Amino acid sequence: MSYLITGLGNIGAEYANTRHNIGFTVLDAWAKASNISFMSGRYGSTAELRARGEKIILLKPSTYMNLSGKAVNYWLQQTKTPIEKSLVIVDDIALPFGSIRLRAKGSDGGHNGLKNIAEILGRTDYPRLRVGIGDNFRKNGQIDYVLGHWTGDEEKELPFIADECIKASEAFIAMGIEKAMNIFNTSKKKDEAVK
Repeated sequence: MSYLITGLGNIGAEYANTRHNIGFTVLDAWAKASNISFMSGRYGSTAELRARGEKIILLKPSTYMNLSGKAVNYWLQQTKTPIEKSLVIVDDIALPFGSIRLRAKGSDGGHNGLKNIAEILGRTDYPRLRVGIGDNFRKNGQIDYVLGHWTGDEEKELPFIADECIKASEAFIAMGIEKAMNIFNTSKKKDEAVK
């Protein structure tokens, strides 16, 4: 039995290092810290590691955000991973930049990646890790903001945010979603996470 951790994002150089790709950013940091590499496969690139005796598969879908469900569904079946051992890492404009929230289930919140996953899986009760990217955009500027690049100040904080996301994901694997939520969904200030 394995765990499937999916980081949502868009493939292609033009999307690299954009807010919408925070899922890719987290998984790239995790792979680098674990000294493993991603290999291209069907509907995405995967990397495999072991932690606490568990096999963990990191998945970066190659389907583009709007068809993320295709990749998640395929790899859930391929790896025979039950839905409760799957975690989706996703950007969220409803959360302040740098804050994170684990959820056992929920709506898509207007996020096209989550929307497609729910459509293809036919359910919304899959664990997800929401990563705050803030909502510092003008009216009608949401798409440009989400697909835009980080500011210099934001970029400096990304390694700390990625590290916190990896810790939250490891806690999810080690103790389950409910206990991990109790630890990581506290109202931790952003500057505390950066120390």
